[in-house]
Amino acid sequence: MNATVSALCTPTPTAATRSAQPLPTPAQLRARLPLSLGAAASVQRGREAVRAIMRGDDPRLLVIAGPCSLHDSDAALDYAQRLAELAPQVSDQVLLVMRAYVEKPRTTIGWKGLVYDPQLDGSSDMAGGLAMARRLLLDIAELGLPLATELLQPLAAGYLDDLLSWAAIGARTSESQIHREMVSGLDLPVGFKNGTDGSVAIACDAMRSAAHPHQHFGMDEQGRAAMVQTRGNPDTHLVLRGGHSGPNYQPEAVAAACAALEAQSIRPNLIVDCSHANSGKDPARQPQVLESVIAQRLAGQTHLRGVMLESHLFDGCQPLRAPLQYGVSVTDACLGWEGTSQALLRAADALRS
Repeated sequence: MNATVSALCTPTPTAATRSAQPLPTPAQLRARLPLSLGAAASVQRGREAVRAIMRGDDPRLLVIAGPCSLHDSDAALDYAQRLAELAPQVSDQVLLVMRAYVEKPRTTIGWKGLVYDPQLDGSSDMAGGLAMARRLLLDIAELGLPLATELLQPLAAGYLDDLLSWAAIGARTSESQIHREMVSGLDLPVGFKNGTDGSVAIACDAMRSAAHPHQHFGMDEQGRAAMVQTRGNPDTHLVLRGGHSGPNYQPEAVAAACAALEAQSIRPNLIVDCSHANSGKDPARQPQVLESVIAQRLAGQTHLRGVMLESHLFDGCQPLRAPLQYGVSVTDACLGWEGTSQALLRAADALRS
């Protein structure tokens, strides 16, 4: 081999392509920030209430409402207190669950949520983010509100899943075997979203998979690699969020989704995400989607069990740079509190009729 070829084949020392920093284990963080007996009872009541609605034993409408993502603890608690005050006014017709998303899926790059970057500055203090997220969700749970989030990173689920009454698997991850295995071991209701193309086939496959027991690679509460064995989750359902071809909350789309579920012997229980493609990414159109769902229920469509709303204290969204406006989303645009509360009060009145 000549010298030139030899030089090309010899690795040149470079900086490491990755590094690792230890994080607290789920057991350590739960011990440091424990769930009180009262909050634990609230979480369990929330799970049973959601299960009852999704199984058809409770005729109320499930409404999962809250910010696209939580980035400011003060604003999140402000929103939670308002939602908790509204809940008794509509509780005869509506079960309110707070959307409390601390992870955000990104198509390419961008801020990935409170767990990953709690300071919003790229410092990526994930240990601090896990603690901040758990502390915030604990504070909200103490208000008696059931909590919902999207479970994006399976390794992060063990830090927070004891606080949740409902969880979502997003359109980009419903096809993931790892997420299906994770859901099969969760003791809470979980909604799988249809694919970004609008197809419900992936979510149907996901529900069938998550309903069965699995043995899979995972992490125990002490942070050690482990073989995890799960029993299967019977409380999964489909979330319609629209797709590239447009919305899928209309009566014909709902009927088609129910038929697809029944063809695979899956109970046809549906939640409609009023945001994303169903609203054309225009938050002001979310109440129209909600009104359509209620009209379909009143017309006899019993498989529509719930809705999701992206809602914050104020309308719209803002770029992630200082100074930030209080109560405005830093990810997807949201419907403000005034519009949200009015929509929910109207929904309850319509259902009473």
